[in-house]
Amino acid sequence: MAINVNNLNNQVGKAASEAQQKAQQNQQTANQGPQAAQNQAAAPRQDSVSLTQTAQNLNNLNKKAQNSSGFDQEKVEKLKKAIESGEYKVNADKLAANIIASEGKLFGL
Repeated sequence: MAINVNNLNNQVGKAASEAQQKAQQNQQTANQGPQAAQNQAAAPRQDSVSLTQTAQNLNNLNKKAQNSSGFDQEKVEKLKKAIESGEYKVNADKLAANIIASEGKLFGL
């Protein structure tokens, strides 16, 4: 029976010691002023993520691509008719310049 009483006394003593330490911490916080209490209250932080401008642009382009049909069917029909009737003329110089510009952008030239 004495062992149980000693064990109980140890537990009560430990709880009292912990309560005393907590009270001392609270007193120290109160002595440091309201700013210290705010700093302790604000301690939990939330994680955050920031995207680079390139990632944001890519996200915007992705959204635009998902919302578009891919091509203008009306324009395709007009071009087909113009080609069939012989009215559509290819400007070779403009085509070549556009191909070169496209290759330059693609390969960073």
